[in-house]
Amino acid sequence: MPSLYSKYIKLVHTIGDTIAITLSTVIAFSLTKKESSSTYYLFLFCALIGWLVCTSLLGTYKFNRATRRFTVILIALKAVLLYIVLVEASINITNKDFVLRKALVYHYLFLACLVVLWRFVVTTALRIYRKNGYNYRKVVIIGHNEVALELEHFFQSYPEYGYHFLGFFDNKIITGTNLIGKVSDIEEFIKKNKIDEIYCCPFELKKQQISWLMDLADNNLVRIKFLPEPETYTYQKLKIDFYDMLPVLIVRSIPLDDVINKAFKRSFDLIFSLLVVVLVLSWLIPILAFIIRIDSKGPIFFRQERSGINNKKFWCWKFRSMYVNSEANSQQARKGDPRITPVGAFLRKTSLDELPQFFNVLMGQMSVVGPRPHMLKHTQEYSLVVDKFMVRHFIKPGITGLSQVRGLRGDTSEVHQMKARVKLDIFYLENWSMLLDLKIIFFTVYNIFRGDKHAF
Repeated sequence: MPSLYSKYIKLVHTIGDTIAITLSTVIAFSLTKKESSSTYYLFLFCALIGWLVCTSLLGTYKFNRATRRFTVILIALKAVLLYIVLVEASINITNKDFVLRKALVYHYLFLACLVVLWRFVVTTALRIYRKNGYNYRKVVIIGHNEVALELEHFFQSYPEYGYHFLGFFDNKIITGTNLIGKVSDIEEFIKKNKIDEIYCCPFELKKQQISWLMDLADNNLVRIKFLPEPETYTYQKLKIDFYDMLPVLIVRSIPLDDVINKAFKRSFDLIFSLLVVVLVLSWLIPILAFIIRIDSKGPIFFRQERSGINNKKFWCWKFRSMYVNSEANSQQARKGDPRITPVGAFLRKTSLDELPQFFNVLMGQMSVVGPRPHMLKHTQEYSLVVDKFMVRHFIKPGITGLSQVRGLRGDTSEVHQMKARVKLDIFYLENWSMLLDLKIIFFTVYNIFRGDKHAF
């Protein structure tokens, strides 16, 4: 069965959310048993309108069949959060608390649970349905290169997304692959086989061929999509905004530009950092201060100007792990560095020297997870030799990061090492999620206890 019913999936989510709003309201009012029926109907009407506003603002139902289940659920939770903020703000502005606080809490909790449950059930059912050969889309690829082969691998590896790949069209002679014919043969093929989507590698075609393909797709009601050139935008997410009727291509979409994502991350940073400061640093700082002081002369803490978000300078704090020296702000520490004190070697090996940076997090200069900040001299040097190095400054630097848990902590004096770190940092800022942050934190702690050969 082809993709006849795909357009109804968003309608299914809308109906499910309406039921969730109604059920959560009914349950909340039933548990309190104090509100009148008129209050119930008024609140239900306002709740449905409020939910419609929130989902419209966030584009909650705008996702495609290849969107991950976790992403669908996360988008729904954002709508729930905005909905709660909207309800609470409306109550405070109007100064009319006509619904019991207890009923509101029940309503919020049951709404969140029902919305998440509905998303999980629908997306799981669709995956099973499509994996069994239903609700699929017939697709072909025009052109044959690395990107086209990656797309073919995606279609073959994830049948639960419902893409039925039929083959390639290319004017080159290609052996050992699923080649259907030349580009000119596609017109007859799409009519006979009722193709749903064409994926095109435009850099392998002439301008006239691309125009012909676009007209062919439009005239036969076939969706056409374009693939990027190999080695171009290798880790960028493209997005299109409309300025009135003018489409504008945004070549770098960053999840943390979204105000709700930013609020989630900042709230987590504050809670996590406060717990570390209160439960760990409150007793650990005096102990480490005493040990550092008797180990070598100099201050307990070391501060250094580093590059933060938007390349703004800030003072980054650490426990001092080196003898006082004049090269601290110009030369990166290396394995066997004679400037490192005996206690400093232990602090660096266990990452304990980084703990004061939780105060940087509380001050809003850093995040718990993000690209590691570099000293100003290194930022200036690497920005000249490492492509896209400055992109990592679109978000706050972190105490730990994806590149650190992937074995790229420590010495990055070689350009190829820094290129690898930048690639992972850019992947992180373009694919951020709270789940990814939690994974990075887990592996950071795991590596501390396991031991990291790159730490020194």
